[in-house]
Amino acid sequence: MKKHIITLVVENKFGALARVSGLFSGRGYNIESLTVNETEKPGLSNMTIITSGDDPVIEQIIKQLRKLVNVLRVRDVTSLPEHIEREMALVKIHVMPKQRAEHFGIIEAFRARVIDMTHDSMIVEISGSEEKISSYVELVRPYGLIEVIRTGVLAMLKGSTVTTETSK
Repeated sequence: MKKHIITLVVENKFGALARVSGLFSGRGYNIESLTVNETEKPGLSNMTIITSGDDPVIEQIIKQLRKLVNVLRVRDVTSLPEHIEREMALVKIHVMPKQRAEHFGIIEAFRARVIDMTHDSMIVEISGSEEKISSYVELVRPYGLIEVIRTGVLAMLKGSTVTTETSK
């Protein structure tokens, strides 16, 4: 099964998120990642959903999403070459003072940054592809991974095409 990135523009109204997530759970589809944020247009929100399935399943999901109240736009951006995907994570690890220099080298290599540091730990903010973040997490795991919180994927079309265009 292939991973798909589906973007939606919805009216920012009570119950919109519940209807979308209910569609997935009610039909046995899994949401691997879900991000929701207000757009630059008042009253509208953008949803980015990561799910997996073969082409007929994804087509069915998209058709059903388009029928939902408050859904103004549905787009599977997975196969569009003109899209960008990014994710952000906060990673808390054990880092003793004698390990800090070594770890700062790793942080620099991944273009991450330290957000907080205590005597025996640090929180690092990292953004990029899912693969980049997963690679960083696996690399620092031997230090003693305390906690990882990820935002989920965001996707945007390149160029002047608007990802949050509201035509169905």
